Amino acid sequence: MREVPAVCPFCVPEPGLIIAENALAVAIRDAYPVNPGHALVVTHRHVASWFDVSPDERIAVMSLVDEIKRLLEAVEFPAGYNIGVNVGESAGQTVAHVHVHVIPRYAGDVDDPSGGVRFVIPARGNYRRPGHIPLAKE
Repeated sequence: MREVPAVCPFCVPEPGLIIAENALAVAIRDAYPVNPGHALVVTHRHVASWFDVSPDERIAVMSLVDEIKRLLEAVEFPAGYNIGVNVGESAGQTVAHVHVHVIPRYAGDVDDPSGGVRFVIPARGNYRRPGHIPLAKE
């Protein structure tokens, strides 16, 4: 039996949230979705960082990312996707168990999606927009 931290919501996900699973990872519905169909792919093994997962776990996680895409395209019909991992508090990671966000995107869900994941730092998100603040040159 694997050791489960007492406060980790991903170590033993609620059965009703599970979408798909394989030997090393599980895909679950996000409890706070940013769009319909937003899912998380989580390793079974409790490990905090993407950089600490094994090569086999990476393959298992990405296999479930593909599975989520197939399932979403049969039900939600997204126009695109954002796929991302937050590593560390400074990057916005709030649960210290590696998880990959699969966020379906729909036409019109934001006024201008240009920049996509670049908006983790809003002023630098859309480098084509007036008012963009570039990273200072060193």
